Amino acid sequence: MTRIASHRGGTLEYGDSTPRGFAATAAMPLEEVEFDVHPTADGAIVVHHDPTLEGTTDRCGAIADLTLAGVKAAIINYGAGGHPLTLDELCDLYVRSGVDFRCEIKPDADGQPYPDFVPKVLDLLARHGMLARTTFSSFLLASLDELRAATDRPLLWLVSPPVLKQVGVHGVIELCQTHGVPEVGVHVDTADEALAASVRAAGLDFGCWAAHTSAQIDKALALGVKVFTTDRPTLAIARRAAFRQPEVAA
Repeated sequence: MTRIASHRGGTLEYGDSTPRGFAATAAMPLEEVEFDVHPTADGAIVVHHDPTLEGTTDRCGAIADLTLAGVKAAIINYGAGGHPLTLDELCDLYVRSGVDFRCEIKPDADGQPYPDFVPKVLDLLARHGMLARTTFSSFLLASLDELRAATDRPLLWLVSPPVLKQVGVHGVIELCQTHGVPEVGVHVDTADEALAASVRAAGLDFGCWAAHTSAQIDKALALGVKVFTTDRPTLAIARRAAFRQPEVAA
């Protein structure tokens, strides 16, 4: 069965990386919650998409330059007054949920990996008993290399449309094999049967991200991807249920 990952806790339904979205996702009949992590200046780990606050909150500044208190003072846009969560708080929300983690290791505001960040994320997840329930993803092969050296948890390379266009499917496969990454995720609009077949023929798992509309969700389901991320988890659940129902003979 194709797995569903609630992207940032269901951005189009609950706001971007909001407490209410993550709480709602924890009770949904889906498999994964996708989220992104960044370090603060005083050593905390914050769940937030961008490396800066201004894109989705009422505050400004790079998270890595702010204290946790400074980040917590931000109010998330369209998020019912919610503030950014820490990874500790997210673990507390999901430790008794059947929904597993899909953790994206994000770069800093300059697009570079945060120094010595991966071990801190792994340690925190392990302390909460959530590491064994976490799949890791990144657009950066350098971050995936660091993860592979530090954990045996599943890894996923998020391949952007420009990268896919530049290196081609065979280049993507070669890079996955070189870096020991067993799974590829592409934007749903770049996915097709030929791409999926090539990736699977190389022994890699194939998934999609950004499946937000009914048409995009149905496409991911028809391709039989391993997992797709969506900003509309309740819609995805409904579309998957309809897709799985056997046709009734006329």
